[in-house]
Amino acid sequence: MSKRQIVLEDGTVLIGNGFGSEKDALGEVVFNTGMTGYQEILSDPSYCGQIVMMTYPLIGNYGINRDDFETVNPFIHGMIVKEVCDAPSNFRKEESLDTYLKNNSIPGISGVDTRKLTKIIRKHGTMKAAITSLEHRAEEVLEYIKNKPLKRDQVSHVSTVKPYVVPGRGKRIVVVDFGMKHGILRELTKRSCHITVVPYNCSAEEILRLKPDGLMLTNGPGDPKDVPEAIEMIQNILGKIPLFGICLGHQLLALAAGADTDKMKFGHRGSNHPVADLSRDKTFMTSQNHSYAVKATSLVGTELAVTQVALNDRSVEGIRHKIHPAYSVQYHPESAPGPEDTSFLFDEFLNMTAQHEREGLYA
Repeated sequence: MSKRQIVLEDGTVLIGNGFGSEKDALGEVVFNTGMTGYQEILSDPSYCGQIVMMTYPLIGNYGINRDDFETVNPFIHGMIVKEVCDAPSNFRKEESLDTYLKNNSIPGISGVDTRKLTKIIRKHGTMKAAITSLEHRAEEVLEYIKNKPLKRDQVSHVSTVKPYVVPGRGKRIVVVDFGMKHGILRELTKRSCHITVVPYNCSAEEILRLKPDGLMLTNGPGDPKDVPEAIEMIQNILGKIPLFGICLGHQLLALAAGADTDKMKFGHRGSNHPVADLSRDKTFMTSQNHSYAVKATSLVGTELAVTQVALNDRSVEGIRHKIHPAYSVQYHPESAPGPEDTSFLFDEFLNMTAQHEREGLYA
């Protein structure tokens, strides 16, 4: 392996061994605390534009298989690990992590002190970073990082360009793709839904023309305020059909209803985040991946109520509309990777669509 370096915006330089693609990469460096699930993390469109560091010290030991992808093409900009496994062992393995990264032009760096890097991010927050060869002087790379802004149109890069249908005999659900994980489709098809996936900039009129029983707002990358067309669409949909938002969809629902969002210091990324459900008086373990959160104070005076909170930092993890059939969660109930404690939320969504239909018949 060739020697490579990762240079952070604060001037920190870590030297390690390169794996995967030999190309240079610029992105926002974040950390994920999951012990497993690196394949799903690599293929999660919500990581678009980011360099992901895995805090678990050994990554790649079960290889890459055909079944665990969350999208067809990965959008992650790079990967940082303590140790990468060169000889994975698993009955489903089809290639190594190194080979997969090479084939998808994603650079990786191993042999760095990931514990030190995690502490830096926790102290100073997420920041820009670059993975480069040692041929580039660290001072030059740092100057490049500081002068090169990160793209803010990630959703347009990861969303589907044209609508498509996943046929089913059940409820007709329109899914707005902001960077959708395939796990969401798996949960809906498991429940026999007839699914129409539409682009992020689809208007309310176009959606209502499809006569859906419900609307799903998916996960996706970046700042929700960078998707104003989606906020306007939700405002024109509320009250007309039931709505369920996940992750970025949760933040967009909040903005559409008059609340606010802000960027977290280092976000939530991992498979073991405890969330308290206030109405059920229960705690669920959840899979999370987000940099932004709904501001709790901004919900005062809106028609939104908090339904769930994170036990680690008390941030808002769930909201519901007090008048219209709409609710959302900040975490990923479809998991992949992670616990499946909250997959029942998809059943609740379909129950809500059925109730809305009954009320419409007798209105």
